[in-house]
Amino acid sequence: MKILVPIKRAIDYNVKVRVKPDNSDVDLTNVKMAINPFCEIAVEEAIRLKEKGVATEIVVVSIGAKAVQEQIRTGLALGADRGIHIETDAKLDSLQIAKLLQKVVDEEAPELVILGKQAIDSDNNQTGQMLAALTGMPQGTFASEVLVADGKVNVTREIDGGLQTVALDLPAVVTTDLRLNEPRYASLPNIMKAKRKPIDVKNAADMGVELASKVALLKVTPPAQREGGVTVASVDELVEKLKNEAKVIA
Repeated sequence: MKILVPIKRAIDYNVKVRVKPDNSDVDLTNVKMAINPFCEIAVEEAIRLKEKGVATEIVVVSIGAKAVQEQIRTGLALGADRGIHIETDAKLDSLQIAKLLQKVVDEEAPELVILGKQAIDSDNNQTGQMLAALTGMPQGTFASEVLVADGKVNVTREIDGGLQTVALDLPAVVTTDLRLNEPRYASLPNIMKAKRKPIDVKNAADMGVELASKVALLKVTPPAQREGGVTVASVDELVEKLKNEAKVIA
């Protein structure tokens, strides 16, 4: 079984995000970048399936400028076999990314596509669902457990009422939730081995996908600063403040 794992380059989740002075975008100057955490979970799940003998090959793919090869190498160091870099400097929307991934799926013909349910920078939670629709594959989203057997993948997912398990015919698309697994760290020997693993570079402009963005970014602002708490003398004063100042009760 071949598993395709799309990964995204994002700001490291430990970094405090800064906004540009003109509010045009997030300031990425000298900012540490990493694999999107949900994508790390997807890579880990693919590696575990390979360790169980379910998968025979893991291919990681990322879309963006040349810098994304750093994250592809990280995926290779974690245990992926080869990488694909779809190179473009354009800022793409979820649908454009899904269309580019569809081209990769058509070429690679994986039996399973595992990707993070969302990216921590845009939080759109769209690409996996769009990719499933474009490829005609069944989808299991927000996976907290993945079991592959007898030509099917059973995906346990969290819903409002508890847990739901869906059985999908392969090939299928699965998006990962935080509770699926705990990603490993890349060992030094594997980091060295990753430098010799192949990365196939493709030009996004040559893949027959319209790359002009349909979404306009108008303004980026940091969240409002939290104000300090106040001490109240009585329950009546607390209720009055909650009602008239915070307006959280009627």
